[in-house]
Amino acid sequence: MWYNKTKQARGARKEADEMKTLYEVMDGSGKDEERLKKAGGILKAGGLVAFPTETVYGLGGDALNPASSRKIYAAKGRPSDNPLIVHICRFSDLERIAWDPDHRAAAVAKAFWPGPLTMILKKKDVIPPETTGGLDTVAVRFPSHPVAQRLIDAAGGFVAAPSANTSGRPSPTSARYVAEDMDGKIDMILDGGDVGIGLESTIVDLTEKEPMILRPGYVTQEMLEEVLGSVSTDRTILDASSDVRPRAPGMKYRHYAPQGDLAIVEGEPDKVVRRINELCAEAAGQGKKTGVIATDETVRLYHADCVRSVGSRLDEAAIAHSLYRILREFDDEGTQVMYSEAFSDRGMGQAIMNRLLKAAGHHVIPV
Repeated sequence: MWYNKTKQARGARKEADEMKTLYEVMDGSGKDEERLKKAGGILKAGGLVAFPTETVYGLGGDALNPASSRKIYAAKGRPSDNPLIVHICRFSDLERIAWDPDHRAAAVAKAFWPGPLTMILKKKDVIPPETTGGLDTVAVRFPSHPVAQRLIDAAGGFVAAPSANTSGRPSPTSARYVAEDMDGKIDMILDGGDVGIGLESTIVDLTEKEPMILRPGYVTQEMLEEVLGSVSTDRTILDASSDVRPRAPGMKYRHYAPQGDLAIVEGEPDKVVRRINELCAEAAGQGKKTGVIATDETVRLYHADCVRSVGSRLDEAAIAHSLYRILREFDDEGTQVMYSEAFSDRGMGQAIMNRLLKAAGHHVIPV
C-alpha cells in the first residue's frame, strides 16, 4: 500500500520524535460514523485532523481554541500572520462568528453555499486572534463535501482549516500527498479519495463598500457580480507585490511550489513551444531533469524528461483539477527544472494563473 511505502521511506526519522498519525479510509461503510466520531473527538480535544473538501484537503483544528490554531501553524510551518479559514456546516452558524450588517453575506451564502466560496467578514469575539492572524476579520466557508460537513458537525461546528500541506508546497488533492507532508505531525488523516475541484476556494472580502476578490477560484468574478453587483479584484492576484500584510490565506507568501524550479512561458503558441523546447534542451545539457506542463493540444510537441497535460484548453475545470497533482508528480519524478504554458487571466483561468504564478515565484518568460 502506498501509505506504508511512504512511511517506510522515512526510515531515517526516529519514532520517538514524531506522533503517531492515525490513518482512516472513508469507505462508505457503517464504520464511517465511528471514524468521524473519533476524528471529531480529536478536534474537540485540541488535536489536528486532515480531511477532504471539494477543493483540496484541509488541515483541521478547533477554530475556537487558540492552541489548536497554533498547532496548525506549527504543523504546516506556516507564518502566523497568514489567516486561517473557519469552516462551518450550518448556515445559521455564520451569525455566531461574524457580522453581516448589510445582509450581503446572507445573499452570497444563499447563492454559493455549500460550496467553494469563502467570505471575509468582521469577526465576533468568539473567534480568537490566533485563528485570524491577528486581524479583526474572519474568513468563513461552508464546504459541500459530505465528509467535511459531517466532521465539522462532529467537532462542534467550527473547524479552522488551511490546506493540509507543508506551507509553500502544492496543496494536496489526495490523501497520499497529505501523508507525504503531514505523517507524524498531526493526529489523524481521513482519506475520502481524490477531491473534485482541485484548487482552493474563491475568497471575497465583504468588509469594504465594494466587494473584492482576494483569491480567485471556481466561483468567478462574473458569478459574484450576478449577486453583488460591482465586484473588484485585488491587484496583487496576478502580480508579484507582497509588501502588505495578507488579508486572506495565500495572498502574501509563495505557495503551491514544486521542489524544482518552475517558470511560465507566455506568448504565441508556436513560439511558446519552441522556446520551452530550447530551454529544456539547455537544462538537459547541464544534466538537469526537465518537465513541461502542457495541454492536450500541445503535449506531443514537447521534448522533456516528463511532459504532462493538464487537459484541454477548452476545459478549464479539468486544468484546475489536474494542476496540483501534476506539480506533485514532478516532485515524485525528481524533476529539477519545469516550464509551463500560460493560461487565460479571465474566469477560471484567472485562478489557474494565480496558482501557477505563485508556484513559479512570478518567474515569467515572454516570447
